[in-house]
Amino acid sequence: MPANLTPPMPAVFIGHGTPMNALEHNAYTDAWTSFAQSIPRPRAILAISAHWYINATAITAMSAPKTIHDFFGFPDELFAVRYPAPGDPELAEQIVDVVKPTWVGLDLDSWGLDHGTWSVLVHMFPEADIPVLQLSIDAGKPFDYHVALGAQLAELRQQGVLIVASGNVVHNLGLLEWSRPDAGFDWARDFNEAAKRLMTDDPGQINGLRDHDHFRLAVPTPDHFIPLLYLAGLASAAGRGAEVLVDGYAMGSLSMTSYALAATG
Repeated sequence: MPANLTPPMPAVFIGHGTPMNALEHNAYTDAWTSFAQSIPRPRAILAISAHWYINATAITAMSAPKTIHDFFGFPDELFAVRYPAPGDPELAEQIVDVVKPTWVGLDLDSWGLDHGTWSVLVHMFPEADIPVLQLSIDAGKPFDYHVALGAQLAELRQQGVLIVASGNVVHNLGLLEWSRPDAGFDWARDFNEAAKRLMTDDPGQINGLRDHDHFRLAVPTPDHFIPLLYLAGLASAAGRGAEVLVDGYAMGSLSMTSYALAATG
């Protein structure tokens, strides 16, 4: 890897919401764009998306990852989006070494960049000219594993790699109210505020949210919540909390809150 950069790259958790955010311009997408414009150009991007949720930890290791449209029922315009960023097979192998003894497999052809990644990056880096790798979420591992793996990835920040975790703190599709596009139910707000307190003050204790009264409502499945644990691990490794990048709610049962870990250590 190249010599350390000073200061290290920041890291970020994006509350990505629905795939339609790829086409829209709103307070959330504007915040993602502004964040990207405020930081040095990354050497590469490591994305951790809620939508590559499998029974293993793997990293894309192809030179040209495909754009994956992992959804249905949306306009044709969305299916036409392509994000042709290059991959970086050599960096993928280096990341495998960085996190040892944790095992990470090299994915040569099965995945690519799903909408949890490209719906965010089309706003942050629209030219798609920065190498992008995606790390899977191992569905069989406990929350502690993901926090610890996030901390292991901290070394990459010193090497010019921007880490982008993409999910939603509150994500309950079964309770959506389309008539309330900018609203959050009381229970969603309560859980999101509890997450905010931990992420900004004591990210190492993020797993304590499992004991929250509204955890089962906010996190009916763990896939969208787990990316937050990676930023919590990175923040814990840095010895400080993250900052709220943008806050808000959608359709009652989605939190759009995003966090950034600044490039100060």
